[in-house]
Amino acid sequence: MGSQLFLQIGKLSRLILRRDRVRILAWIFSFVLISLITVVAFDDLYSSQDERQEIAATMENPAITALIGKGYGLDHYTVGAMMAHQMLAMTLLIVGIMSILLVVRHTRSDEEEGRVELIRSLPTGRLANIGATLWMMTLTNIALALITGVGLYALGIESMDLNGSLLYGAALGVTGIFFAAVTALCAQLTETSKGVIGLSFLILGVSYLVRAVGDVTNETLSWFSPFGWVLESQVYVNDYWWPIVMTLVVAIVIAGVALYLNAIRDLGAGFIPTKGGKRHASRFSQHHIGLTLRLQKTSIISWAVVLFIFGATYGSVLGDTEAYFAEIELMKEVMQQPGVGSMTLQFVTMIAAIMAIFSTIPVMMSVFKVKKEEKQNRIEHVLATAISRPKFLGHYLLVALITSLIMFVSGALGLSIAGANVIEESVSFSDLFNAIIVYLPASWVLLGLALVFVGLGRFNGLAWLYLGFTFVIIYFGGILKFPDWVKNLSPYEHITSVPIDDFSIVSTFVITLVAIGLMVLGLYFYRRRDIKG
Repeated sequence: MGSQLFLQIGKLSRLILRRDRVRILAWIFSFVLISLITVVAFDDLYSSQDERQEIAATMENPAITALIGKGYGLDHYTVGAMMAHQMLAMTLLIVGIMSILLVVRHTRSDEEEGRVELIRSLPTGRLANIGATLWMMTLTNIALALITGVGLYALGIESMDLNGSLLYGAALGVTGIFFAAVTALCAQLTETSKGVIGLSFLILGVSYLVRAVGDVTNETLSWFSPFGWVLESQVYVNDYWWPIVMTLVVAIVIAGVALYLNAIRDLGAGFIPTKGGKRHASRFSQHHIGLTLRLQKTSIISWAVVLFIFGATYGSVLGDTEAYFAEIELMKEVMQQPGVGSMTLQFVTMIAAIMAIFSTIPVMMSVFKVKKEEKQNRIEHVLATAISRPKFLGHYLLVALITSLIMFVSGALGLSIAGANVIEESVSFSDLFNAIIVYLPASWVLLGLALVFVGLGRFNGLAWLYLGFTFVIIYFGGILKFPDWVKNLSPYEHITSVPIDDFSIVSTFVITLVAIGLMVLGLYFYRRRDIKG
């Protein structure tokens, strides 16, 4: 009987691999490339033990601990210990995001679009689809673990032996497996893919926050977070494997619960009841712009709150930034502003650029929702009314522009309110606020690019790839010493760094014109193409 539940799991696994082969390879390649490049950069910047000990002395600061986790081996800070301490926690977070997005795609999203119902109409097991999804995610994360571990060891750095390198890779892989299981469980609880993504990301964020608070205030609290378990492996220092095994066991238990719930629930249903809507739509919702805003309301509010908290978190540590980073050569390399302003102001400009990139994510998501509506055959019903294609897409563009204002203002308020109260320098609320707001035109360039791909009806992934490229330029540009022509490919690099530099109306005007041009081009392409394209 048990084998019948998973009937045809092999064929479905191959189908998932075929559908996601490009996505999976892109994720793995990105993780491995960034990890290897970062290790090489650390080894070049800190070639002597004295230089590494200088940075180790600043790592016991509570603010740094909250951001990247507790430091191990600080008394003998090797390149391996530095890599695990400064990179592992953030990389684990991104691995969790990867697993969430891939699992949602093949569980609740496929269920919403009727693919699971079609599969179940064939001679397949009731658990074949979710089983194949979990199996492929396990193989994906195992591949990530092995390739990363072997790649790090192949660099031949003395402090990064084979055991520690494989443990580093295993930490990434087991985190991915854990959040794949968590997402599979969430897919049984809520009725929509949007709900699954929201609940999964909530668990991911809370887990990271619990780890951060626990590492600073109470180590016992960290044990309530999977990030706390995995980081306890103390990679390249003590190399404990038991936290990895413990995380894997918990993931298997969660996956078992998800499989059981999937077996007993009705197709299309969820165990958390959905709140009933209003009987009649409001006058605002009867207009297409109002309806679009209403459909995206939950996402907009959630992202705004997250960005406000994110800004406030960084703003709260600005008062001690000068002391934290005065002797850290790495931060000086990253910020690339020697002699122009204080370390605090330089840190503000770097954080502002990073927050601007994060704020662009929900803006692009807003306009890409057109593609989902098209896949579910809803757009043709709207276009059958007295509305043109450019006007229809223009409404989504308007909502995305409103979203960009909300996101940037939320992040800027969080940074400004918290930072203005702790910075002793002559840095005003408006200085901190404007440091983020000035990047709005650069965000609109990404929005315009996303609109072009919506107009073409394909290549949406290239827009996300370009956004990732801009993040690498901002975050790693100084460390990796990219040439100027590479940096200039990012629109964020053409925005002046306020408050260090004076606001440049010329560069802002040019960037805005580029954004408008891309938006017009996207509307033109959408007007001419087949909606089913």
